[in-house]
Amino acid sequence: MKKKLIIGLVVVVAVAGALGLVKVLQIRALIASGAAFVPPPETVATATAHEEQWQDTLTAIGSVNAAQGVIVSPEIAGTVTGIAFESGATVNQGDLIVKLDASSEEAQVRAAEAQVQLAKLNLDRTQKLRADNTVSQAELDQADATLKQNQANADAIRATIEKKNVRAPFAGRLGIRLVNLGEQLDVGKGIVSLQALTPVFVDFSLPQQELSQLQTGLVVQVTSDSYPGTNFTGELAAINPDLNATTRSVQLRAKFANADQLLRPGMFVRVSVVLPQAQPVLAVPATAVMRAPYGDAVYVIEPQVANGVTKLVAQQKFIRTGRAHGDFVSVESGLKAGDRVVTAGIFKLHNGSSVQENNTAADSPKPSLSPAPPNS
Repeated sequence: MKKKLIIGLVVVVAVAGALGLVKVLQIRALIASGAAFVPPPETVATATAHEEQWQDTLTAIGSVNAAQGVIVSPEIAGTVTGIAFESGATVNQGDLIVKLDASSEEAQVRAAEAQVQLAKLNLDRTQKLRADNTVSQAELDQADATLKQNQANADAIRATIEKKNVRAPFAGRLGIRLVNLGEQLDVGKGIVSLQALTPVFVDFSLPQQELSQLQTGLVVQVTSDSYPGTNFTGELAAINPDLNATTRSVQLRAKFANADQLLRPGMFVRVSVVLPQAQPVLAVPATAVMRAPYGDAVYVIEPQVANGVTKLVAQQKFIRTGRAHGDFVSVESGLKAGDRVVTAGIFKLHNGSSVQENNTAADSPKPSLSPAPPNS
């Protein structure tokens, strides 16, 4: 009985040992297979770092102002008896805008003109009498002064009547009408906005460090979210002689012809002052740059030979970037012309990743110096 028990134990131990050996061999095979496994290369898009000539620019935020702009208002109070414009109309200098009631002044001017006529007759008589020495020189002078005083009174009334015809002080485009017929207007009450839209000014400011590079006549370009993809070109017209004591910035004004009247007063615009000299830069697409607190980096594609086989490997390199221009950024250090950098797929890479290039994706937008996205 004991012999059978011993034989049974031996058999059990032998089977357990065989199973354990099989498992050990399987695990070793898996480890060896894992060690020999090579992941497939990641597919990425690439671009070549290349040299370009970029025009130096100074950028700022500005606002559009009319060369002339005013809220038309009366100099004299009165009741509106006529409105001679439509909202949004274009007017010339001197065109009638609003007519105020001047009936009392018109009656007064007729009385004043009658006084002038009488004073003229009296002066003529006095001059004849003076020629005969019938009256004194003092009486002649008095008659002359009376005529001039009556003429001045008549002219003052005519000026009041003319002021009740509110006219456009300059040519431009009218805004929305703010008054109605029969309304009593006080002095300074707004009637309508009048803006001269050709030309317009763009006012902006730059730090004092840029003052030495500025001079009137420089080309200035602006863009607006209202007109995506459109650049408006003007010139730097004025540089303020003093600086803002708080911000230490200099106020600047650019002039734009604005023949199509697209730029409107109050509009927010992005301003670029184009400096005359162009600088060589090493440019890469902005999508190639990985931004991080510890520094910017790119993945550079380099060939690597292993076991007689050449493959492409992504190597991470830290760079120092300069200014941006469209979809590109300049690289001041860390790259050289001709380096191929990864522009799409960088977030699935690590240093030494095996890659393959595919730059034929139809839905991949091409970087541009003047991007104009359709849904911007």
